[in-house]
Amino acid sequence: MIVVDSSVWIANLRGIDNVAVFRLRALADNENDQILVGDLIMLEVLQGARDDTYAARIERDLRQYPIGRMVDDGLVVRAAHNYRRLRTQGITVRKTIDLIIGTFCIENDHGLLHDNRNFTPMAEHLGLRVVQ
Repeated sequence: MIVVDSSVWIANLRGIDNVAVFRLRALADNENDQILVGDLIMLEVLQGARDDTYAARIERDLRQYPIGRMVDDGLVVRAAHNYRRLRTQGITVRKTIDLIIGTFCIENDHGLLHDNRNFTPMAEHLGLRVVQ
């Protein structure tokens, strides 16, 4: 499965053409069953909608993919461990939600399609598999 981060969904909604958005579009056209929308990612995307009508449209579009629950008590312990591991190397992941998303992908062997530099140290030091 490939988890698509909110950074890519939002760029796509805004009509931004970048490598990650082109990859999302290719996945959606050819491998629709490979995309997983995390519940926390759905939250990030929906909270940025300009109004309820637009949010409902976005939700409908996202629900064409499986929605996965990203966090439980075991995952938070692993995410905290990953945070400490990165901190010992002088790296701070500034957004807890990104740490959870990255850890979820690592623990479930999912690839992550993103356009967010917070995931780079997780790929370099924790084995996060990045989809390009």
